[in-house]
Amino acid sequence: MFTGIIEEIGEITAIAPAGDGWRLTVRAPKAAADAVHGESIAVSGVCLTVVGSTADTFDTDVMKQTLDVAAIGDATVGTRVNIEKAMPVGARLGGHIVQGHVDGVGTVLEVRPGAQWSVLRISLPADLAPLVVDKGSISVDGTSLTVSAVSTPAEAQAWFEVSLIPETLAATTLGSRAVGDRVNLETDILARHVERLLAFREVATEGGSR
Repeated sequence: MFTGIIEEIGEITAIAPAGDGWRLTVRAPKAAADAVHGESIAVSGVCLTVVGSTADTFDTDVMKQTLDVAAIGDATVGTRVNIEKAMPVGARLGGHIVQGHVDGVGTVLEVRPGAQWSVLRISLPADLAPLVVDKGSISVDGTSLTVSAVSTPAEAQAWFEVSLIPETLAATTLGSRAVGDRVNLETDILARHVERLLAFREVATEGGSR
């Protein structure tokens, strides 16, 4: 479990084939300093398991399914990634509950820089659109953010916007995102639970009306 508060920006230093997936080596001195075999680290919002480490790097395996559904499949040697270690029990929840299970991938549609902040407009897969609300929480490349605007249900292309403060621009990879970049999206777990409950209620209601 994570909070979406990024601890450092890491860099992928090696990618090696591992079966039908990858083995990644990530340079992230803070995370690697006390990393232990088997622990979870979120890499740009993807929960991955440490399989080896040095003083400033850690290794992790990425399965084919993850490469297929997450933007980490676009990574190359040199790609910068957001790093967060799992939340310890008893710690403050500074962001929101983030599982590290990517729901889908969005594309940066627009970047609007301001005097003190920057606004990103990001496309939203149609199946995720009902789960994203204005002023709600969303994880973008593992970063906990508040939705500042969202498309209407009538629009052909679903999208949402996030407003990034200077700290977020400096402390995460979002500050260097450009139009056309793909990003990992994880919606609020509470919204996903509500959607699932409503789906079962709808089925039960239809069955009872027959």
